[in-house]
Amino acid sequence: MTATLTSITLSEWDTKGPDDCADLAGRFLDSSPGTRRVVERLTESNLLCLTELRRGLTVRAFSHVGRIRVGDLNITVLPKIKGASLLSLVRYAYGFRRLNLISDSTHLVDQCGFQDLLISQLNAEVQELISRGLFRSYISTGERLSSPRGRIDLTRMALDGGTVTATLPCQHHPRIEDTLLNRVLMAGLRLAGSASMTSIVDLRRESRRLASLFEEQVSLIRPDGIILDRAARQMSRLTTAYAPALSIIRLLVESQGVVLEGQTTTTTLPGFLFDMNAFFQALVSRFLRENLPGYAVQDEHGLKGMMRYNPKFNPQRRQSPTPRPDYVVMKLGTICSILDAKYRDLWKNPLPREMLYQLVVYAISLRQCPQSSILYPTTDALAKEARIDVTDPLFGRHVGQVCLRPVFLPLIEKLILTKTSQARREREAYAHRLAFGD
Repeated sequence: MTATLTSITLSEWDTKGPDDCADLAGRFLDSSPGTRRVVERLTESNLLCLTELRRGLTVRAFSHVGRIRVGDLNITVLPKIKGASLLSLVRYAYGFRRLNLISDSTHLVDQCGFQDLLISQLNAEVQELISRGLFRSYISTGERLSSPRGRIDLTRMALDGGTVTATLPCQHHPRIEDTLLNRVLMAGLRLAGSASMTSIVDLRRESRRLASLFEEQVSLIRPDGIILDRAARQMSRLTTAYAPALSIIRLLVESQGVVLEGQTTTTTLPGFLFDMNAFFQALVSRFLRENLPGYAVQDEHGLKGMMRYNPKFNPQRRQSPTPRPDYVVMKLGTICSILDAKYRDLWKNPLPREMLYQLVVYAISLRQCPQSSILYPTTDALAKEARIDVTDPLFGRHVGQVCLRPVFLPLIEKLILTKTSQARREREAYAHRLAFGD
């Protein structure tokens, strides 16, 4: 007998329990070792936290959004950034084109999770590619033809011993659509059309319809990181229109089928969980790179030489650790600012100790101006920058400073959607404020 699935919906960083959710009251986890192991790994990975209480089950979400199934429990985590705002920011962060999506309609956009928006955009991107004409490539083909095409293969004729036949061996180059890029597109559409990726029937139906248009001309493959890397290496100026669709497919592949690796086993869960911290990091990275003229912004720049193993006390000859902040702002080769993006509203929530300790390490790496900053998202217009002074506990000497700097998402959305010279000046001023403070 098939167990009845119970669906629970909550927002990122929220908690639901038996007091505010009737479906969790009196509910407990499956007692099987497999389910227990999965729940432990979810908690250790900071994906989800499921806790059994005397009165029922508590579900706590972190920065990951999407949908996942644990036993007979279907858990959906929605982003707190709603509707058109999330869509605009996602498009900007990942360089997607502004196309008409099924999720642009009001009655659907408020239901959409992150994966639904990605699938909507993927469908629109592929429809745009089909309407323009899919990329075709010349493929070297050797075959015997009754009507010769291309170059007659004299070597093959000689090997045949001069046998007279109704066909001639030819080497020709037909232009076909069965290219790696189109194979990846079809595989991405088939993945997007699965029930585990989205619960919106219209999205699944559209993905499957588009995939069916490829079936006669394109070979079926299973997408993974290696194939996506091969496709990325084949990109050229002739195929730049494929870049947004391939980016979406990579996000779907990397976040679908959540994999929990243990010491002896690897568990794959049906579902999709995307780390919103990665989205926020991409959003801030593009905004800074485009709006800090005269500066270079490097992502995950290694602070080499800051920490080193003592060569006399490194028995296993391990490499020295290299701290890698999310962004380093440089001018003429000199580091001017060290920034880290944290997807946690620090205006409403306390600063975790591990975040503070990490930023203190970054700050003391700058001798001339020992300061580092956390950039965090907020929708509260009252949020202001806070600063933590770090002092020597023995002598009270100032050794560094950590800044907590809010990124006001409604303002970012407004600035990136307005294409005027005044908006450009405002973007540059706000990017300078994020990088260097007030």
